[in-house]
Amino acid sequence: MDPVVIAVAITGSVPRKRDNPAVPTSPAEQVESTQAAYEAGASLVHIHVRAPDESPSSDPALFAQVQEGVRRHCPGMIVQFSTGGRGRDPAARGSALSLRPDMASLSTGSVNFPTIVYENSAALVAELAGRMREHGIRPEIEIFDLSHIHGARRLVEAGLMDERPHVQFVMGVKNAMPSEEHLLDLLLGELRRVLPRATWTAAGIGAMQARVMDWVLARGGDGVRTGLEDNIRVSRERLAASNAELVGLAVEAVARHGRRPATPEEARRMLGLATTT
Repeated sequence: MDPVVIAVAITGSVPRKRDNPAVPTSPAEQVESTQAAYEAGASLVHIHVRAPDESPSSDPALFAQVQEGVRRHCPGMIVQFSTGGRGRDPAARGSALSLRPDMASLSTGSVNFPTIVYENSAALVAELAGRMREHGIRPEIEIFDLSHIHGARRLVEAGLMDERPHVQFVMGVKNAMPSEEHLLDLLLGELRRVLPRATWTAAGIGAMQARVMDWVLARGGDGVRTGLEDNIRVSRERLAASNAELVGLAVEAVARHGRRPATPEEARRMLGLATTT
């Protein structure tokens, strides 16, 4: 069976413990939650960090604590830092890249979010891409709009990344790209035309998480994404007990499509990363 990279977005910038007590916000909680998700089948962890008041942080010391714990307790797992902008000073969004995680997220254009404009100027995008290249970090391009695919292509043409980025379509953020299946087909067609060597996945926000995973798997995507950053519930009636529970549901979805979770080493090869063995 073909392997699938299962990414777990453990915390994000938005959900608080008042929304779901399982959201891990301290470094110790994040490492513990990641280890359980790893043991459930995740091979990539997407990391945001939080200040003690649960607000989003760019503190490299917090990123370092989480990365160190994940590397100790989750052998081979791909560590991906967020450079996302919700609640973070743009000048600090790349401040932890010197820690050299395996990957980092990179949005290539601006977009409306529920209460803010998620601003990614061309200069900031180029600066973050340059830092990733400098530190040997593979970008995951976050696509919130079709034009962002072309923003990624411009980075390739500028020599700021290679022809084979990992691309994630983000679907279901209010005021941004809706979670509609025909839009995934449109985006995927454009990606294959503009960046034919890219690997890809998609993230569904909230109640659409499971449906978007099925769309990705039906189209042979390289990975799926789950986790409490995107969705704090397993049903309308019940909160998710943990990131591991959401990973377990992703593993079941992968199996329904005749595939299996990638091991960390397989995931590294699929995404063009150095292996650990």
